[in-house]
Formats: sequence, structure tokens, C-alpha cells
Amino acid sequence: MSKIIKFIFFLIILTGGIYLYGTKIEIKNIKVHEYNIKSEKITENFNGFKIVHVTDIHYGRVFNKQDLKKLINKINNFEPDIVVFTGDLIDKDTKMTTTKATKISEELNKISATNGKYIISGNNDLKFDEWENIITNGGFINLNNNYDTIYNNGYDFLLLGGVSSLKDKESIINKNQKTENFLNSFEKNGPIYKILLMHEPDYIDQLKNNPYDLVLAGHAMGGTVKIPFIGPVYTKEGAKKYVDGHYKINNTDLYVSNGIGLSKYNFRFLNTPSFNIYRLIQK
Repeated sequence: MSKIIKFIFFLIILTGGIYLYGTKIEIKNIKVHEYNIKSEKITENFNGFKIVHVTDIHYGRVFNKQDLKKLINKINNFEPDIVVFTGDLIDKDTKMTTTKATKISEELNKISATNGKYIISGNNDLKFDEWENIITNGGFINLNNNYDTIYNNGYDFLLLGGVSSLKDKESIINKNQKTENFLNSFEKNGPIYKILLMHEPDYIDQLKNNPYDLVLAGHAMGGTVKIPFIGPVYTKEGAKKYVDGHYKINNTDLYVSNGIGLSKYNFRFLNTPSFNIYRLIQK
């Protein structure tokens, strides 16, 4: 009986420790994952070009203004060429006010990027009419179902396309049509390297004749809770196949960031919040 009581007491202590770690410590410990992406397509003008990729802040759940300030300082320390955000800036349960929207914009505006800041909407963002004003006043270019061209001290250029969340069930082919038409307009001298931003990574498989060299996504949040030798406990619709890290799909590099915030449960375990940095390297 004494051994049983000790064992139960041990389980209570262990469970309590895991709970405190997952709800108070791990969710605030933001890591940075750095990747060098080598390609023969990268020219001298873009050699060393830095892309910071942030996703799934879910502002208003466990991530607040002070957390945003700290995140922005981390981003700016890397002196990025561009910053890209792949959705779910705001959590669906956040009670948005004009004051709160203004504060978010003011902080986002402090992000510094030499060649621009770009964003697409995630499924949580779709709830908020204020989203458009927040990102515009924050200095971000809305890349929903659109594209931009990025030059860097030369005539060659990158293509950066984006598709909004596919939770509305509209085909990614339809959302990507404008960018595809632009790419098809070139017989020669088109973009040297093509990048696509999307929220839910699994829909990459719907792209026919995928023309992209690099696809950046979020939504999955790494499965939130991971168990050693087993992996994620819970995966979301739209992120069941591609959950975290790097995947090579034919000629495309897909990177899925595990994000910053939390959505359904305020708990992370063995899945530290993070953002990614990619350096384009001439091969």
C-alpha cells in the first residue's frame, strides 16, 4: 500500500510538472530555426538573401503585446531582406477592439525588412474585418491570391506568390490563378526563383505542375504536443500529411513552421514555438 501511495504521489507530481512546463515555460520559449537553401537558380544578386518566416501567432490567446515586442526584436536582430507571415495573426477567440487593432499595427510596423513585408490570411484571420487594416497599417503587403516581384540590385527577380486560407474550400488552383497567369506570360527572362506562401500545407498536393521552388506554410503548429518516438498527438485538417520541418516534393522545397502561438489548447510539449530563417545560397 505504501508503494502504491508513493507511486500515485509521483504521478501527481510528474503530471503537475508537465502541465506547468507546457502552459508556462515552453509556450514562451521562442526558438529560431535557420536553413540554407542552395540552388543553381540563385544568382549573385540574391546570394545570401535572408527570408524570415513567421506564422500562427494567434494574438490574444496566450500571445500578447509584450510577447509581440520581444518577437519583433528577435526578427529585427537578423536584419532580414524580406519578412513573410503565413497566417493566423489573430486567434479566433480574440475580442477585437479598435484600440487593440491599433496596438497590433503599431508593433507590426516596427518590423524592419530591406525588401518588404508580406502576409496571407489564415483560417482564424477570416473572422476579423479589422485584419486588412491591421496588416496595411503595420506595413505589410497583402499577398492573398496575388503575387509580387522582388528585385535586389539587378535585373533578375524573385516571384513571391500567396494564397489565402483554403478553409473556405475554394480550390488552390483558383486562388493561385492570377500568379499562374503571370508565370505563363513569360517565354524567357521570367523570375529566377519562385516562392509561394500558403497557410495549410497539405493543399500543396492539389497544385498541378507545381512551378514553385520554395513553398512556406504554417497552420500545423508541429502538432502542438509531441511524444518521443511517436510524434504529434493531434494534427489539424489541412496539416495532417505535412506537419513540421522540411519536405522535398519533386523539385519543390516545402517548409512548414511550427509557429509561435496556440489555437485550441493552451499547451505545448516537446514542440517549442519558433520562426524560421532561410538564406538563399548560390550553388
